[in-house]
Amino acid sequence: MTIDESRLAKALTDLIGRDHLSEAVVLSTCNRIEVYVFAETFHGAFQNVRDFLSETAYVPPEQFSDALYAHYETDAVSHLFSVTCGLDSAVLGENEIQGQVKSAWESARLEGTCGTSLNNLFRHAAEVGKRARSETGISRHITSVSQAAVALAAERLDGLAGCRLMVLGAGDMGEGMATSLAKSEAAEVVVANRTKGRAAELARRVGGRAVGLDGVAAELSVVDVLLTSTGASSLILEHCDMAEIMEKRGNLPLLIVDVAVPRDVDPAAGDLDGVTLLDMDDLRAFADRGLRERRAELDRVRGIIDDELNRYQDYRSAREAAPLVASFRARAEILRQEEVDRHAGGLSSAERRAVEAATRGLVGRLLHEPTVRLKGAAGSPRGDRLAEALRDLFDL
Repeated sequence: MTIDESRLAKALTDLIGRDHLSEAVVLSTCNRIEVYVFAETFHGAFQNVRDFLSETAYVPPEQFSDALYAHYETDAVSHLFSVTCGLDSAVLGENEIQGQVKSAWESARLEGTCGTSLNNLFRHAAEVGKRARSETGISRHITSVSQAAVALAAERLDGLAGCRLMVLGAGDMGEGMATSLAKSEAAEVVVANRTKGRAAELARRVGGRAVGLDGVAAELSVVDVLLTSTGASSLILEHCDMAEIMEKRGNLPLLIVDVAVPRDVDPAAGDLDGVTLLDMDDLRAFADRGLRERRAELDRVRGIIDDELNRYQDYRSAREAAPLVASFRARAEILRQEEVDRHAGGLSSAERRAVEAATRGLVGRLLHEPTVRLKGAAGSPRGDRLAEALRDLFDL
């Protein structure tokens, strides 16, 4: 289901062209594929998004329907705030998700699929994420999937001292893993990437050695650990590739931590003698065991989310009421001006200014209480009734 950067622009254009969607943002990470939309109708929009996922992945809806979740209105806002704070991540409180949310939002803005509603929502979500990390300890200790992958490997091998390791992929995740390894006592770190120049730059920064993809098999015949997370859309190491590599190794143990989505290593390779293959599910279970200290911060983060959710709802309600209030006041001003023009023909300039001031003040006082009540009730059933009454009474 994942949508890589090269396909994102087309995916956003596809979404926004569907009947019931007027704005869209796609968030695709190693832990989720989520579509945020501003919709005309819920059921129509749900169908649009489900069909989009089906067509994107070439999978019938009934094959993934059990994995779908849908939130709307306040629940959707709350979910995005939780995601941005790292509460819905494989590693609780991880920092990478905040940048991924920002990147998804920026891509939608560049493609013109993110309008006023989603712009305001994602801008507020970014503020919530920053507040959670600055006011609580939710991001202490292991704060990224890449750090957790290295820690998981270290746990399985009782430390990485003296080990030879390969990092496959020099993107954000690969960089995070290589940087974490640079702080270990590993004997050697090899960085492999499709673009060897990028691998060389990362290897230089972490004191390692770089190879191209054509050198991966040879390196795997001697390393102890493979950490992989490329952006490839298909398997890089098939079962047959790994079988040949293990034969050259004489079946000496090889630990593989594959946190790529889609996977880089054929899951069937885990059945080969000597291979221990760990994936995102193993990483999530590992991260869950180390949560005790940061779980104490959960209530504080959830309190921030609730506070910001109320603030967002107040802002949204006021914004929705603003056009009606403006129309109401404009209508009153037209009527006031018509009456002044009709009755003040013989007045001097000073008298005319006095009448203008008096009538404006009177109209302002008359409109003040209805305006306050309408803004205060906006977004609620009572607010809807007041708004509808105002439209009918004043032909707005």
